[in-house]
Amino acid sequence: MAPVEEAAATTPVPDETPAVEGVSTTESVSSTTEAEATSDASPITKGRGHRVQKVGTVSSDKMQKTVVVRVDRLVLHPKYRRYVRRTSRFMAHDDLGATTGDRVRIVETRPLSAKKRWRVVEIVQKAAK
Repeated sequence: MAPVEEAAATTPVPDETPAVEGVSTTESVSSTTEAEATSDASPITKGRGHRVQKVGTVSSDKMQKTVVVRVDRLVLHPKYRRYVRRTSRFMAHDDLGATTGDRVRIVETRPLSAKKRWRVVEIVQKAAK
């Protein structure tokens, strides 16, 4: 009698998940594991992560498919406690056809050339003519 009881104790008991009407048990299990996998994924591994976006004014469009975007920001002066305007210039890849004076949104991307690491995503406001 002892060998029979040991065999019964070591056999695995199948999972008893309640079946939903119209959905087989294998589909319900796979859908819950997919939902758990997406909820456990960190935001770093999902998609391409957070890319820095900046809004600036196009200062030059003389190159082919490249624009120079001027981004202004206000910085508090450490000694005089007044806000000073600082300007940064970025070269961005432009497929949208932005012209000088347009307000554009740029996003960081992989290096496209020696100086281009930004891409124009949208033209926020066209320049007044």
